[in-house]
Amino acid sequence: MNQVPSSSRTTIAVYPGTFDPITMGHMDIIHRALNLFDRVIIAVAVNPGKTPLFPIGKRIEMIEACFPENNPRIEVAEVSGLLVNFAMERGARAIIRGLRAISDFDYEFQLALMNRKLEREVDTVFLMPAFRWIYISSSIIKEAARHGGDVSELVPAHVNRLLIETFSTGS
Repeated sequence: MNQVPSSSRTTIAVYPGTFDPITMGHMDIIHRALNLFDRVIIAVAVNPGKTPLFPIGKRIEMIEACFPENNPRIEVAEVSGLLVNFAMERGARAIIRGLRAISDFDYEFQLALMNRKLEREVDTVFLMPAFRWIYISSSIIKEAARHGGDVSELVPAHVNRLLIETFSTGS
């Protein structure tokens, strides 16, 4: 039987997003990515086309608090500019993208093709969250929380507390 030679090269993937806020769907994708790669860099995007509820520093804090054991396989970093350039600078050869529904696919496919055109050495890996998270998004969670909806099962506990605090003060 032929054996695949083992590689001493560390496999690194970048999981980009605005994470405004991080959800259990995001967490599910991160854990799935850790099953496939040695390291995952959670790249918190500065997106001039979006007006986030939380400033980037707070979003990074929220994500870091999800990993209190300071897992050496996870890094959280701010990213602006071309994602493929960030990936190459960090030694990553994969970009993780979550797909919830067929409606996500068209946009994500276009992004993947453009990234491939810009940097042939970086592949896009699509992961689907567990079925229980497939319908949630940060936008839907913020809207529900804004109107007093209970989103406690959809976000980490510290994020839920922050959402309650933010919307109870009228922010």
